[in-house]
Amino acid sequence: MPETNDSSTESGLDAQTQRKVVRERYASIATEKSEEESSCCSSDDSCCSPTETAAPTDETARQLGYSETELESVDGNANLGLGCGNPQALASLNVGESVLDLGSGAGFDCFLAAQEVGETGRVIGVDMTPEMVEKARANASQNDAENVEFRLGEIEHLPVSDDSIDVIISNCVVNLSPDKPQVFDEAFRVLRPGGRLAISDVVLTAAVPHEVRADPDSVASCVAGASTIDRLETMLTDTGFESVDISPKDDSDEFIRDWDDDYDVSEFLVSATITARKLEVADE
Repeated sequence: MPETNDSSTESGLDAQTQRKVVRERYASIATEKSEEESSCCSSDDSCCSPTETAAPTDETARQLGYSETELESVDGNANLGLGCGNPQALASLNVGESVLDLGSGAGFDCFLAAQEVGETGRVIGVDMTPEMVEKARANASQNDAENVEFRLGEIEHLPVSDDSIDVIISNCVVNLSPDKPQVFDEAFRVLRPGGRLAISDVVLTAAVPHEVRADPDSVASCVAGASTIDRLETMLTDTGFESVDISPKDDSDEFIRDWDDDYDVSEFLVSATITARKLEVADE
């Protein structure tokens, strides 16, 4: 495998700048989506039909691995067409479990998880963008998702208590962090013994062009901040996770190549499934 960037931030930006550009990008997405929906529906309700507004994001979600049943089961505008996979397919959630979504956005994966864990389970979404948290809370009300809550916070400093979560999911968010080892440390802290990590993210397969690594737009759009498989495996095992498995998705070039107007980013980036487990406490 060609040599790739191995710095703590992965991208060519300092940590403060990276957080700033990521927060601004997703605040803009949340705000623009809300304005589009308000403008559209205030003038002509017919323009908000599924054929006019839901189709583009639904088509993207299908490419990422979501089923028609999943797409139809969530009301409102929780599906923003973001992400690089379907963490629900990895998590194998059970009724009654506690689930944490890192970088929960408008809440789409949280609402799907809530359906799996049922009324006796609970789902917590954490996002560092106030506009996204506000949007997700509105979507929770629209979906009558009483077992879902959204908290404002950074995934490097989770507003979640120790040993309280059964499953952590995430969809193309860890690559956006300038301190990925800290993300995994926090994930390990909040997981109960025997808890599991099941996330979709992107990994590097070749060196990122220098001009891409240093481009704020590329960093904020999941293009320039990814790590190699070897580096991610090292981060996870150093944290204490076991049964680490990182598997690239061969067909992800179908949507990844469209992420940048100037580069075919599928030449150095691929979507992957990442799973790991926190060791159960041995009986004394």
